[in-house]
Amino acid sequence: MKKILITLLIFSFISVPQVFGINENKIQTTAIEDIKVKNGAVLGLDDCIAIALNNNPSIKNARYNYGISRAQVGLARSEFFPTIGVGTGYDYTKIHAKRFNYDTNVYNINAQLNQLLFNFGKTNARIKMEKFYLIADEYNFYNTVRETIFNVKQKYYEVLASRASVLINRAYVDINERNYQRTKAYYDEGLKSKIDLVNAEVNLSDSKIGLIQSQNAYENSLVNLNNAMYIADSPSYHIEGEGFNLEDNVAPVDLSKISKKTSEQSVNLPKDISDATLVSAVEKLEMLTDYNVEKFPYSFDECIEMAYKNRADLKAYNSTLDAVKENLVYVKRNYYPEISANAGYGFRNTDSTNSFNVGVNLSSSLNIMAQKNQVDSAKYQVEIAQNSVNQLTQDIYFQVQNAYINMIELEKQIPLQGVKVRQTLENYELAEGRYYVGLSDYIELQNAKVNYNNAQNAYIETIYKYNVARAGLESVISYPQRVTVSLEDKKNGRKK
Repeated sequence: MKKILITLLIFSFISVPQVFGINENKIQTTAIEDIKVKNGAVLGLDDCIAIALNNNPSIKNARYNYGISRAQVGLARSEFFPTIGVGTGYDYTKIHAKRFNYDTNVYNINAQLNQLLFNFGKTNARIKMEKFYLIADEYNFYNTVRETIFNVKQKYYEVLASRASVLINRAYVDINERNYQRTKAYYDEGLKSKIDLVNAEVNLSDSKIGLIQSQNAYENSLVNLNNAMYIADSPSYHIEGEGFNLEDNVAPVDLSKISKKTSEQSVNLPKDISDATLVSAVEKLEMLTDYNVEKFPYSFDECIEMAYKNRADLKAYNSTLDAVKENLVYVKRNYYPEISANAGYGFRNTDSTNSFNVGVNLSSSLNIMAQKNQVDSAKYQVEIAQNSVNQLTQDIYFQVQNAYINMIELEKQIPLQGVKVRQTLENYELAEGRYYVGLSDYIELQNAKVNYNNAQNAYIETIYKYNVARAGLESVISYPQRVTVSLEDKKNGRKK
């Protein structure tokens, strides 16, 4: 009997099917600690991405979902493992009759072993289904990483664009201050009219309002970047002007100093100075040097091919389709019976009774109506999953198409916007010279100033949109990134 029990145990372990291979030890579900930004740190784009990948709760949840799916695979495979039951008991009986009285004390011990031998592939189908879901959750993890990287890039470029806008508007305030000073000096000498002086005051006030608005937009962009990196109460740090070629290449970030602008900062006119005829070089200051566009290395057709090959969400959808197909097989096989073996041992202290039992059972329990509806439901799940794959395939094509067109269009606009900046600067210089020698009026001068300022802002905006469009194209084709994170690692870093 002992040999029979040992044989059943051995058979139960070697009979577990090896479906298709997947390394279930590739993930470490240990929670990742949040990265803290040190005071005075200088962060580039890769640093911001690394922080977000470590801090993003969605990535952590994707890890946990993968762990749950891995446990579901183990649960499905456990059907091929034996079920062992043990028990013991004590019974005391006391009988009183007219002719006799007696007491009984019975102790018993029992053990039972049940083992599934064969169920016509039903358990195999369930194991395959859970493994496909496991693969889908792995790809869902990498899709979450892809979306996180794009979100950080978008917010990072927003910070750089907003900061450049602040610098441009600050220079524009300087331009209007000096124009006011010169106009006032000419007015005092009787060379300019009162309306010119008033217009200079109004334009100076408008430029200060524009500066305040751009500063608020910059502070909001910093908040958005911090949110994208999931860092709160961050210390003062700096952002590198990567990609924007700014003259001042490091942007300070200190949200603790956000405060309401005083009335003196926003409305007071500059104090009179003696040298009101000063011609300042600030009027010719361009905050952004010539921007060089690095040509994207792939054609549209190559981008489409890369997207279909690399997109993790499409792979997840395909794996989910495989899973629901296996679920249909699993449900259909509920029609078949199960073959199982059992062995048991019992002992009672009454007369030292020992009992052994070994058996093989063929059993089936089926509700025909319920089974038919379960099969129909599983078929519809397959159709839904297939339709989702087809829809995402089409969506990916249009996503790549739109992203590619947007990037190319903005790439063409950048050099033209740069030319426009130089042209409006030249026009402004000419208008300024004409005005101060009395050949034009103040309206022409102001229009030239506004056009120059708007051209610089449009140049910055185009470069910002180009960088976001390029990042968007890289995202929709799953272009390999310098910084990423994987299921194998608890912490992210640069690919080696």
